[in-house]
Amino acid sequence: MSVDVPMTAKRPYLLRSLYEWIVDNQLTPHIVVNAEVPHCKVPLQFVKEGQIILNIAPAAVGALQMTNSDVQFNARFGGKSQQVYVPIAAVVAIYARENGAGTIFEEESALSYEQAPVEDTQPMALVEETEQDQDKKSVSTKKSAKKPGKAKGSHLKVVK
Repeated sequence: MSVDVPMTAKRPYLLRSLYEWIVDNQLTPHIVVNAEVPHCKVPLQFVKEGQIILNIAPAAVGALQMTNSDVQFNARFGGKSQQVYVPIAAVVAIYARENGAGTIFEEESALSYEQAPVEDTQPMALVEETEQDQDKKSVSTKKSAKKPGKAKGSHLKVVK
């Protein structure tokens, strides 16, 4: 006997579990995002054919939040820290960069394209630098000031 009981979307649950699985296996999780979904805030200069691939590895992003309605994090694009907001309906796939393990999500009727917060009506904004970021800059500036004449080159050598 089949009873038609409305259920929440499974995409956010699968996304979080696959993310954890990929990270637990020391691989790099990437998500494919449909950048044309309303309220999606991604760096438009990197969008190709309406989609963008985002590296969401712990080392690549800050303040990652994956809720039932969205994915949010801070990341650097072109050297500038930016806040990324992706409605869960815009997440097309998640996979490991190294071997492609992951999944492409199916369309779900339980997902709505209108799940963004009211205040998210502006294009992608730059994120203010935190004190920690400023401290890192001052430390790296101090280190580079100690060796002003020596340019740092590659540690690799050409072998013939």
